[in-house]
Amino acid sequence: MRHVLITGGTGLIGSVVCKKLLDNGYKVTVLSRHPDSVHQKCGQQVVGIKSFSEINEDVVIDAVINLAGEAIADKRWSKTRKAELEASRIDLTHDLVTWIAKRQNKPECIISGSAVGWYGDCGSEVITEQSTCHDEYTHQLCDAWEKSALKAKQAGIRVCIVRTGLVLAPKGGFLQKMLLPFKLGVGGKLGSGEQYMPWIHLTDMANLLIFILEDHRANGVFNACSPQPVTNKVFTASLAKQLHRFAFVPVPAILLKCLLGEMSRLLLTGQNARPEKAQALGFQFAYTDVTLALNDVLSTYK
Repeated sequence: MRHVLITGGTGLIGSVVCKKLLDNGYKVTVLSRHPDSVHQKCGQQVVGIKSFSEINEDVVIDAVINLAGEAIADKRWSKTRKAELEASRIDLTHDLVTWIAKRQNKPECIISGSAVGWYGDCGSEVITEQSTCHDEYTHQLCDAWEKSALKAKQAGIRVCIVRTGLVLAPKGGFLQKMLLPFKLGVGGKLGSGEQYMPWIHLTDMANLLIFILEDHRANGVFNACSPQPVTNKVFTASLAKQLHRFAFVPVPAILLKCLLGEMSRLLLTGQNARPEKAQALGFQFAYTDVTLALNDVLSTYK
C-alpha cells in the first residue's frame, strides 16, 4: 500500500484528494495545525499529525502533496498579512524539503502547490507552462514558493509544481463568496469584465493531482485550469443565468481598489491560462464548459 503525506489536507482541495486516495487504496497522513479535525474532514483512516517529527524514520512515505497555505483573498494585503501568506507557503515548504533531505527513505515525488498568479497580469495573451511572467506580488510570492519546493530535486526527487486557477467547488472557495450578491440581484462584472478567469472544477483539480502523482512522466510545472478559460464578464453572466438572476450591477475598478488596495488585482487582472502539459500527458478534464461546471457545483445548493 502506497503512503502519501499531504500538507493542507483539511482544506478545500486537500480533503477531497484524501478521500479519493483512500478510495484508490492509498494510506494517507495529513500534516495539520489541528490534527484532531483530520478524521472528520479527510476520512477516518487518515492519520493526523502536527509536525514532521511525528513520522518515524522507518515509516515509508512514497509521495508528498504540499497544499498548505493561508487563503490569499481572505484579508487585505497588509505587511503583516503578506508575511503570513509567505510563511504559510515558502517557510513551510522549506521545512518540508529540509525534513525530506534528512530522511534515509525519501519519497519518489513531491507535488507542490502554486497558482496561476505566478504569471501575473497577462491580459488576453494565451498562457502555457512555457510563458513568462509579469512581475508583481502574486508572481513574487508564487515564485519563492516554487523555488522552495524545487530544491527537492537536489535529493533526486521528482518535483511537480501545480499552478492552480480558481477552483469551482460546492460549499466553499471563491464561488461561495460571490453567491450572496448575485442571489440578491446585485451581482455583476468586476471592472471592465475583460480579465480572464482560469477556473477548474474541484473534481478535475483532485483528479489532476492524483494523475500527476501516478504518472512518472510528469515533471516540472503544470497549469491546473480548464482548457476553456472565460472572461469575468462571461463568468458572471453564466453564474447569474444559473441563479435565474440578472448581472447588471458592475463593480467599478476604482471602488475595488479603494476597498481592497493591492489585493484588488486578484479581481481586476487575470490569465488566459491553458493546461497544455496535463493534456499532452493524456489527462481528461470532466468539466471544460463553465456553464456545465457551475450547474454541477450549484446543484448542491438547491
